[in-house]
Amino acid sequence: MYDFIGDIHGHADKLEALLEKMGYSKKAGVYQHPTRKAFFVGDYIDRGPKIRETLQIVKAMRDTNNARALMGNHEYNALCFHYPESSGGHLRKHKIKNIIQHYETLKQFQNRQSEYEEYINWFKSLPVFFETNEFRAVHACWDQDNIDYIKSQPLYDAKLTDEYIYESVSEGSRFNIAIEETLKGKEISMPPGLSFTDKDGELRKEIRIKWWEDPSKTSYKDISIEPLDSLPDTSVDTSFLKNTNFYAEDKKPVFFGHYWLKGNPSINRNNICCLDYSVAKEGKLVAYRFDGEQVLSNEKLVYV
Repeated sequence: MYDFIGDIHGHADKLEALLEKMGYSKKAGVYQHPTRKAFFVGDYIDRGPKIRETLQIVKAMRDTNNARALMGNHEYNALCFHYPESSGGHLRKHKIKNIIQHYETLKQFQNRQSEYEEYINWFKSLPVFFETNEFRAVHACWDQDNIDYIKSQPLYDAKLTDEYIYESVSEGSRFNIAIEETLKGKEISMPPGLSFTDKDGELRKEIRIKWWEDPSKTSYKDISIEPLDSLPDTSVDTSFLKNTNFYAEDKKPVFFGHYWLKGNPSINRNNICCLDYSVAKEGKLVAYRFDGEQVLSNEKLVYV
């Protein structure tokens, strides 16, 4: 079966160490396993010291059918940063904050423009979600209404075409909301007067929420993915949510990354597994070795 691997962010050395720890070895320059496949949940670029090497490993494994790979929000952001806007500029504005986020990637592809553009084209081939009879995988959030809407689009074929990339940045459109939440998760406004500073020093007044919890039956403190002492134990104001869907306990297991968790890796619930443990912030690179079980176990987690 699959070994699901969390956000790598250019840490190729840790990726190789994790693959080798799970019994993968290089043959003809490609990591492979005699009986298993890797499944990467996105965010291969930005932040880390070996972004090109990470992309080489992941792409080679996917191209030779030794892995599957999803699009992460950083690959999506890179596409929008690259694509021109008809009125001038780019779909993702070249503001200081956005330039800093992409800086390591751009620097490491300096004087390698054609190679960079090849990877940009490759990003477009990455699906934004994947599902079998036994599991689901997505970069940030599995909301069935969003997934169904994306699948229903007439030209959608498990990847974003140029047309859909442009549609995805049309703020407030149904497709924009679906892509934003699928790749970046759901957020809700904090109670009036509250804010916090995120890992990049940005002041924020919204919190990322546990989309597998019923927002009508929990508090701000409990529904926030990031533990914040300032959040109250009061009930969530669901009027700020675009929808109140949540991922129920009787659904098939879902694997994802994105959320910069800390501490010792553990499953979030019997059918919920986040694999992002902040490797780019001196954390861990984490995998889950899935064998079809419908009740996930901490014993199946592997990390370096």
